[in-house]
Amino acid sequence: MKKVVIGMSGGVDSSVAAILLKKQGYDVIGLFMRNWDSFANGEFDAPVGETGICPQEEDYNDAKKVCDQLGIPLHRKDFVKEYYDYVFKYFLDELEKGRTPNPDIMCNKYIKFDMFVKEAEKLGADYIATGHYARIKDGKLLRAVDDNKDQTYFLSQVTKEQLKNVLFPIGDLVKSDVRKIAEEYNLITAKKKDSTGICFIGERNLTNFLKNYLPNKPGDIVNIETNEVVGQHIGLMYYTIGQRRGLDIGGTEKRMFVVGKDLKKNVLYICIGEDNEYLVSDSCVINEFNYLGDAKVTKCTAKFRYRQKDVDVELEYLDNNEILVKYPQGVKRVTPGQACVLYNGEVCLGGGIIKEVRKNNEKLWYLN
Repeated sequence: MKKVVIGMSGGVDSSVAAILLKKQGYDVIGLFMRNWDSFANGEFDAPVGETGICPQEEDYNDAKKVCDQLGIPLHRKDFVKEYYDYVFKYFLDELEKGRTPNPDIMCNKYIKFDMFVKEAEKLGADYIATGHYARIKDGKLLRAVDDNKDQTYFLSQVTKEQLKNVLFPIGDLVKSDVRKIAEEYNLITAKKKDSTGICFIGERNLTNFLKNYLPNKPGDIVNIETNEVVGQHIGLMYYTIGQRRGLDIGGTEKRMFVVGKDLKKNVLYICIGEDNEYLVSDSCVINEFNYLGDAKVTKCTAKFRYRQKDVDVELEYLDNNEILVKYPQGVKRVTPGQACVLYNGEVCLGGGIIKEVRKNNEKLWYLN
C-alpha cells in the first residue's frame, strides 16, 4: 500500500482531499504545519479566534478532529523560522522596494513543496498531497476543473522536480461538491469559511500589522496628470497599483486610482477615472521565470494577478532568464512584484515575477 502524507490545514479542502485518498486505497498520514508565531515574530496585537485561542491553534484542533474521525494519524511540525526567513522577509523586502509581493507563491515554493516534502519523506511518504485546486497529468500542471478556485497561479514557482510524486485529490471537483462530501461525512470543517489574508498569517488589518515590522513614512499623494498635491498617504507600502479604496481623498465624483510610487520623493501618484491611460501598459519584463512547459513558446496567454481573465500575449526571450511579455491590446493595473503566470490552454507553462512595466517600449517612470 502506497503511503501519502497530506498537508492538513484545518480547512474543508484538505479534509476532503484526505477522504478521497483513503477511498482510493492509500495509507494516509496527516501533517499540520505551524508556520507563524505572532509573539516570537514581534506581533503583539495578534487576533484571537472565536474559541479564545489564536486561529492557527483552532485550525490545528479542527485538523486533529477530522483526522481522528477518519482514522488518520496527524503529525505536527514547526516551520516558523523557515517561513520567516524565506517567505516573510521576502514579503517585507519587496514592500520596502515599493512593489506588491505575493507571499503565497513563495510559501508554496519554499515551505509546502520543499520543507514539507522533506518532513514527509522522514515519515516514509511515497507521495505528498495537498488541498490545492489544481491537477497534474503526464507531468504537466493543469488548471483545476473549478476555474473560479483554480490555484495554479500560486503554484507557478514550484519546480517540475518539486511536483513529482504530488497528488491534488480535489482538482477534478468544484467547491460545492467538496462542501457536499464534507457534509456527507459530517466533518467539523464542512461549513468552515475559506481562509483569507496572507498565507499562514491570516486576516490582519494590514496597516496595524505592518507597523510591527516597517516604519510608517507618510507623504504626498499627487495627481500624476496635474502634479497637484491632493492628499496624504500613510506609507507607500500600504498601496498597490490600481487600488481605489482607502485613499481618503475628496473633491471629485470620479474614482481615483493608484498608478505609481516614487520611493526617493516618497510620493504616491494617482489618476482620475478607471479608463485613464496611466493605468494601462502594453508590455512587461518578468524575471525568476520557472519553466513548467516542455518547450519555449512565443504565443500563449497570461494572468498578471489571481482570477484575472487570461490575456493574449507574445513572448520575447531575453538574457538572464528574463522574458519580455507583450500585450499590445493594453492591460490595466500590471504591477511590479506580482506574478505573471503563462498558460497554453489548461496547461500552466510556469511563471515569473514582474520586474518592470512598459508602454511604447519605455519603462514607466512612475512604477518602481
